[in-house]
Amino acid sequence: MSEFTSEFRTVLVTGVDERLGYATARRLASDGTQVLCHAQTKAAADEAIDWLVLDGVPADLLSPVHANFRCLAEVEELGRELTLRPRLDALINAASSPATHRKSHTNDGYELTFQVNYLAPQRLTTALAEKLAASHGRVVNVTSRLHRAGTVEYSDLDRTRGIYTPLAVYAQSKLAFTMFGRSLAETGPAELTVVNVDPADFEIDMPESRSHAEAPLDGPAALLSVLSAPATPVVNGGYYEGPEQAKPAALVRNSRARVRLAVWTNQLASAA
Repeated sequence: MSEFTSEFRTVLVTGVDERLGYATARRLASDGTQVLCHAQTKAAADEAIDWLVLDGVPADLLSPVHANFRCLAEVEELGRELTLRPRLDALINAASSPATHRKSHTNDGYELTFQVNYLAPQRLTTALAEKLAASHGRVVNVTSRLHRAGTVEYSDLDRTRGIYTPLAVYAQSKLAFTMFGRSLAETGPAELTVVNVDPADFEIDMPESRSHAEAPLDGPAALLSVLSAPATPVVNGGYYEGPEQAKPAALVRNSRARVRLAVWTNQLASAA
């Protein structure tokens, strides 16, 4: 693992083994930012860095980290490791997963999409909130405009009784993550800024359904880089579609609903 100097900004980008995370890490490092490149496995993180270096990114600006979002214990361990870093200026939560066509569960017992898209990044972000606040840092959560179609089914998160559809569980996961981002902005450390953003005009997580498998991500990556910078004016806790602030789902704006989600999530963490 590279030892970064504390003189330059350090940004953690999750999902660098995926297209958006990779493009974002490349943009940040090309601008001189030190990037912690997260992937689901050590091999995937090392491979992503190899490709970034081949793309012309300076190797000394890249450092691999890994945690499988399907295993919350690995996520918690990564959070502990990163709190020992000299500094952390921003976290870009770019890792995400489309819903599987058939219902699937992680070894932790949760519906896979809900864990990868909400529980894992929520736990990592919570672990790093104070560290980020110490640098007056930012959290940039990649969400989706499809969160407006979601609902948080507390009594049936796994759709064990209701009908399982990939779109419904995906929308639920993005809704919960957007609700979390708004709550963190309001109840987290005062020095921390949080932004929720849908960075593209298409669903990055579902390229097979919209023929965007090869769509360039330079624009979305640049937007995430800009939003993570302390000089960029943003509304703390705001939801953006591209560079413009937009109106999120009603549940995101509902403080009682967000408290209920936070209590439920904290109960899960306590029971683990």
